[in-house]
Amino acid sequence: MARRRVAVTGCGALTPVGIGIDAFWRGLCAPQPATAQRRVEGFDPEPYFDNPKETRRADRFSQLALAAATEALAQAGTLTADPARVGVWVGTGVGGIDTLETQIIVCHDKGPKRVSPFLVPMMMANAATASISMRWGFQGPCENTVTACAAGTHSIGNAARLIQAGVCDVVVTGGSESSLCTTAIAGFSNMTALSSSGVSRPFDRDRDGFVIAEAAGILVLEEWDMAIARGATILAEVLGSASTADAHHITAPAPGGSGAIRCMRQALADAGVTPADVRHINAHGTSTPLNDAAEAAAMAEVFGDLRPIVTSTKGVTGHALGAAGAIEAIAVVLAMQHRLVPPTDGHVHDDPDLAPIDLVVGEPRPWEPGVAISNSFGFGGHNGTVVLRSV
Repeated sequence: MARRRVAVTGCGALTPVGIGIDAFWRGLCAPQPATAQRRVEGFDPEPYFDNPKETRRADRFSQLALAAATEALAQAGTLTADPARVGVWVGTGVGGIDTLETQIIVCHDKGPKRVSPFLVPMMMANAATASISMRWGFQGPCENTVTACAAGTHSIGNAARLIQAGVCDVVVTGGSESSLCTTAIAGFSNMTALSSSGVSRPFDRDRDGFVIAEAAGILVLEEWDMAIARGATILAEVLGSASTADAHHITAPAPGGSGAIRCMRQALADAGVTPADVRHINAHGTSTPLNDAAEAAAMAEVFGDLRPIVTSTKGVTGHALGAAGAIEAIAVVLAMQHRLVPPTDGHVHDDPDLAPIDLVVGEPRPWEPGVAISNSFGFGGHNGTVVLRSV
């Protein structure tokens, strides 16, 4: 059977710079918040649940995912697929860690009998996926990916393959993360991954670590002909993806970005395009010294003098870990719709030690939308790339 085409028919986003895709886009083109932790301010989960008790029985990462899915499905419109052929695949880096921390404190202070019976279903990494499936009655594959900061991108790639292979006709996919609890922040801080200045500076000479964030991004992927037949508005096409491992170090990227190089090349091959076809890259660009150096080297190796337009939207959003790849894929779709590439906020000084890339800084840059890629790289040596095309 010929590989089926995959359309993006809906997007939903809750981010530290805007709730909803319209606000998210405005935030991408504005300066970053002056906070060392990027929270989704003003989010009220109550409207997305049937009652307050149900709300309390969902960790915040699940609440964010359900809200983002509500927006994405509303934009997609009325689906015609058999519910048994609608899947859900939402990634996360650490799942319900806030719930876990809270209940460990309860256990310590009040004893084991006071631990919530909902601890496990709230903290499990597949909770967001399950919540979406149950809310809308989607009965196809219901899975999730946990590959640190590559989880959102890997989830989109896995979801697209389900449609390409004829397993599903629709998959609700993306990533969600809410890990701004004391223990998680301490862990990242003590490993010196976080910015000491509280400023995200991707690819900048003075970058000193990432700014931790929470977010959720959900996309509705749909078999192309089905979307056309029901009159859906197609926002973009998912052409292909790839996943590779550095097999090098638990936190540091492979020297010279060798794993990222293989990942981008495999994704382009899977998509049936060449480096010359790529006009834009939404880089992982975390603002950490090693990641940005490795990714710049990898992009220079894959694309050479072609120099596609590069941005890191983490300059504004901060790093939302397992949700990062999802909101960044949505940022690519929005860049296609608005025909503008958002700037890399926080980048002031070029780093002479980095391989040369065409980084957008200052103001959004006009472009002629076409093929674009979004990169994500995670602790454990996980690499993910998804290839999208404008329509």
